[in-house]
Amino acid sequence: MLNAIHHVAIICSDYERSKRFYSQILSLPVIREIWRAERQSWKCDLQIGSAHIELFSFPDPPPRPSRPEARGLRHLAFRVKSLEPIIARLEEFGIIVEPIRIDDHTQQRFTFFADPDGLPLELYEDNNEGL
Repeated sequence: MLNAIHHVAIICSDYERSKRFYSQILSLPVIREIWRAERQSWKCDLQIGSAHIELFSFPDPPPRPSRPEARGLRHLAFRVKSLEPIIARLEEFGIIVEPIRIDDHTQQRFTFFADPDGLPLELYEDNNEGL
């Protein structure tokens, strides 16, 4: 029934800061950017593999509850071929990256960092091209 993830939507508190983070620091290409006057909101579509991240701004969005863990989406994970080059790039921009861990079940390496609004993002090292 379901073929793939089409997009993930993220609401940010500072649109320009988050757009810079996702498009320049994480190097996700901008597909399109739209000002939605009726909502006083920007929408930026970013390419990630065959999926998209939709980055939204809204006037005064409430903070995301995350500690303690709240119901709903826990984090967004990105498949990468190698952790170290991406960690080095993030650290060049002053982004704190957690120590690398090993998944007990898959033996794959992974780590976490956060976007400008504290949304947990994971880097999951996986050299397998398929699912």
